Amino acid sequence: MMLRILVLAFAALIAPAAQALEGKLVNLRVETTNVPGPVDVAIYLPAGYDAKRAEAYPLIIQLHGGGGSSANMTAMAQTLEDGIKRGLVPPSVSVMPSAGRSFYMNYRDGSQKWETFVVEDLLAWMRKGYNVPKGREGTLITGISMGGMGSLRIAFKHPDKFQAVASMEPGIEPALAFKDVKLRDRFWRDDALMESIYGKPVDEAYWAANNPATIANTHPEKLVGLGIYLEAGDQDMFFLHHGTEFAHRILFDEGISHEYRLVKGAEHVGPSITPRFLDALEFFGRVLNPPNNWTEAPAVKQTRDRVDGFKKAAGYPVAPVDGDRLRKE
Repeated sequence: MMLRILVLAFAALIAPAAQALEGKLVNLRVETTNVPGPVDVAIYLPAGYDAKRAEAYPLIIQLHGGGGSSANMTAMAQTLEDGIKRGLVPPSVSVMPSAGRSFYMNYRDGSQKWETFVVEDLLAWMRKGYNVPKGREGTLITGISMGGMGSLRIAFKHPDKFQAVASMEPGIEPALAFKDVKLRDRFWRDDALMESIYGKPVDEAYWAANNPATIANTHPEKLVGLGIYLEAGDQDMFFLHHGTEFAHRILFDEGISHEYRLVKGAEHVGPSITPRFLDALEFFGRVLNPPNNWTEAPAVKQTRDRVDGFKKAAGYPVAPVDGDRLRKE
């Protein structure tokens, strides 16, 4: 029953596409030995896609939520295309794999390796078949709910593979250790599901090693330079804003530059998702084309020089601007 509820909930995440795509949507299968394969994937190619263009198209890996599948790309591609038309993000190639309710995890028993599939198989397959970046720059990952958790964890564990991550309402808990997870934050995940992924009984060390908040708390220096976007609605029916706020606070306290949004009045599903995804795409656009005038425009520098003078006069130290770290001192 719970799985059916999640399937229906995820189906309601995105409103149906309002109009036909100008770009192209392709449904294919990726052969793999890391998971029970082959894996269904949906690929979006922007209007005018040119396989021989000198400049590679940014690649956006999209991870669906629990109960979803690659079929969810139909609606997400419409929003992505809208974002491209608005100039929020440059024309981009995007791919979404079907991953069931796997959490995009490498299972503790080794039976399924979804993280490895995404980072190794899917990336290599896309780079071989499409005009996308061959390295970290221009390679982006995002997801909603379970996909938000998966994208955040994968990017945090492999910051050398991704330029940025945009994690929407990630299915993460506000805890650093499994023993501290409250029923409020896992009532929709029964013991059988957790044990199938993290071991029976749950291997608490393995859980912690794959928990985004714990990763950030343990090795924050690895995240310096990774574009990070976190968001959740403050009315989330699964209480995912608590886990998102928890992860944000760890990043904040560690001085890791990132963007965080608690969206007022937004639920886990429904009409808020489309504008929120557009916001995430705008973040990707700023990562790909950094607006240096935000910190280096003449008026900004002039004002900062004056404020630095006030600091010196007060005996307070002056630190240079570092876009990868929060201004703390």
